[in-house]
Amino acid sequence: MSSSSDSPRLVAVTGSSGMIGSALSARLRERGDRVVHLVRREPSVDGLPDGVEERQWSPSERHIDPHALDGVDVVVHLAGAGIGDHRWTASYKEEIRRSRIEGTETICAAVAEMPQPARLVSGSAIGYYGSRGDDVLTEESGLGEGFLAEVCRDWEAATWRARQAGASVALARTGIVLWPGGGAMARMLPLAKFGLAGPLGSGKQYWAWITLHDLVRALIFLIDRPGITGPVNLAAPTPQPQADVVKALGEQLKRPAILPAPTIALRVALGEMAGDILGSQRALPIVLTEAGFSWDHEDLDAAMAWLAAVEDQSQA
Repeated sequence: MSSSSDSPRLVAVTGSSGMIGSALSARLRERGDRVVHLVRREPSVDGLPDGVEERQWSPSERHIDPHALDGVDVVVHLAGAGIGDHRWTASYKEEIRRSRIEGTETICAAVAEMPQPARLVSGSAIGYYGSRGDDVLTEESGLGEGFLAEVCRDWEAATWRARQAGASVALARTGIVLWPGGGAMARMLPLAKFGLAGPLGSGKQYWAWITLHDLVRALIFLIDRPGITGPVNLAAPTPQPQADVVKALGEQLKRPAILPAPTIALRVALGEMAGDILGSQRALPIVLTEAGFSWDHEDLDAAMAWLAAVEDQSQA
């Protein structure tokens, strides 16, 4: 999986303090790139890691420092309110949508004003496809139904200004990220250790999953290949029913769990968000596969072994 260029890049990252952004920033610096963290607060000058600088933006005000993208070769836009951070009240659903649209439009306006528009890898999600049962979904599949599908549609459409200015834009439709310190696994691992992480609802819904390790590798793959544009499914090539995911996790931890979480209980606990957790996306990463990307964690056994090893290291 060679880079398209051996020269170091200057990569701007939004959402750099999040699970994905922080891991991506660290990996970029490890390979010799420099990273600009776009932050909402006053930028820090001292105490930053080597190879990092901070520049300011304010997506809620649709403002970005005029010099924030000076010298930048690539922008990776990951910022947005967390899908699973809060119960989906009407106000939080609006925050989920607004944070993505405002941030994307702000970044794309800045990219469009660059003398030579930067490569843009803009976040999106597998939720674009809605819940589609056993249907095999590729980047060519149409828009699904539901709140997250509508958010993803508008999120992706908000990149129009950068595309119109001639920027190379990839839309990173990310699946469920396997990582012990965040996302779905941060909630499931503690339960799994006690044998309590059984199937959610029927457990038959497909999860398009990817380890954080491979997700970062896939984002860098896209950074290095501006010829890849449009939607890209960032998920392992082996989506599995959710019951199989938790079974593999339980077996890895030697704590099998078989009792399902009743659908009605999930709806009481999670509200409207339960519908999306119980949704099914059997999404395949056709674009990555055809471009020659190779996964380090291609199947559940490899993914769960890695997940357990990372968790053990964090507890040591």
